[in-house]
Amino acid sequence: MQLRQRKRQAHKLQNTRLAQIHFHTFRHWKATTEYHKTKNILYVMKLLGHRSIKNTLVYTQLIEFKDDEYTSKVAQNTKEASELVEAGFEYICTTPENIMLFRKRK
Repeated sequence: MQLRQRKRQAHKLQNTRLAQIHFHTFRHWKATTEYHKTKNILYVMKLLGHRSIKNTLVYTQLIEFKDDEYTSKVAQNTKEASELVEAGFEYICTTPENIMLFRKRK
């Protein structure tokens, strides 16, 4: 039943990766994000209800998360703004001095 619903949603949204999501995918995600927030593997072990730390390590992806880092650029006119957008920068806002601010993930 659930597989059929996932396939239907994946087809409807034209995203085949949705059909690959399972209950345990969310368990891995929750364990990883909780470990990232707390850096306490024993807390995650208790949260998941495991008796052995080995089981928790299976669910917890011990990876380094990078904080969101951006490269910022300024455009003085529409030509510069157009070049930044074509280079993959995202428009943020325009200052009262009519300077356009852009950013792009590193």
